[in-house]
Amino acid sequence: MHPSVERVVSALRDGGVGAEVREFSESTRTAVDAANALDVPVGAIVKSLVFAADGAPVLVLASGDHQVDTAKVAHVLGSAHVGRADADLVRDATGFAIGGVAPVGHPHPLRTVIDTHLSSFDVIWAAAGTPRTVFPTTYDELLRLTDAVAADVGSAP
Repeated sequence: MHPSVERVVSALRDGGVGAEVREFSESTRTAVDAANALDVPVGAIVKSLVFAADGAPVLVLASGDHQVDTAKVAHVLGSAHVGRADADLVRDATGFAIGGVAPVGHPHPLRTVIDTHLSSFDVIWAAAGTPRTVFPTTYDELLRLTDAVAADVGSAP
């Protein structure tokens, strides 16, 4: 098992979750790729996106069929400016490379916002540390595991 996946599995176990990590031969790097591999709606895929909120990293967990509205994120966080993080900030904050960022297993606690739209799916799928691995969870479980702030921060493209 890849060390990044081991970190995710360990974090899930520490949170009382025995999630089954699925590994694919094809990439699940994008929400569409993951949805196709799992044969689920794109909205059931959790996009783990790192932004810089006034320079500090923040993780936004968004539905695969929504785009993150950074103005909404800024409002929720009380930040003046929220913008996309660069690859170095993503890796420093999460320990993962873009395309495999998991919502758990980070080196340090990370301020997290979860889009309420994800609650409309019974099962949601998140990256498990690599661009080819995912794990199933529920909205409530992910909210608890990440200690996220729940908010409407997305919109359909």
